[in-house]
Amino acid sequence: MKIIYTLLFCFLFVSITNSQERFLTKNGAITFFSAAAMEDIKADNNQVLSIIDASSGKMAISILMKSFMFEKALMQEHFNENYVESDKFPKATFKGDIVNFESIKDTDTKVTVKGTMTIHGISKEIIIDATMNRTDKQITAIGEFYLAVADFNIEIPAVVSDNIAKKIKVNFEFNHKPYKK
Repeated sequence: MKIIYTLLFCFLFVSITNSQERFLTKNGAITFFSAAAMEDIKADNNQVLSIIDASSGKMAISILMKSFMFEKALMQEHFNENYVESDKFPKATFKGDIVNFESIKDTDTKVTVKGTMTIHGISKEIIIDATMNRTDKQITAIGEFYLAVADFNIEIPAVVSDNIAKKIKVNFEFNHKPYKK
């Protein structure tokens, strides 16, 4: 009987430890901005799922493409139907490592995140500079980077090529809380 209690205690301890090491947000914010000669295009998505494993410094992000909201409904329709083909490729994902995760303190700390971004079914290695802040109750991550549309096999018809930038500016802000099962 003593062995069963010991095993049960060990199982509960491992479960509690693992859940405390993960930080999650389902309301992360991503904004992308295209500055072009003909027009500027901006879209916001506040339903981004992001998780950080504090024991390893690994980070994973999942973005529903149809959750991007545009100023004009026609821009949103073209984005989903013509460019990123949201029905065929509903999510963009990122999986990577926060290189200097151990250095993150309770004040803003510059970090580098290396990983694989998958958009439109195409995966590409990227490096992102971010500012992170870590306490026992939260891990925040803020940053910006640029993505080249052509890197993800997103074709822009020649007739509208002046309307969309070749490189899109992406801003993000995530406020991760401890994950509780």
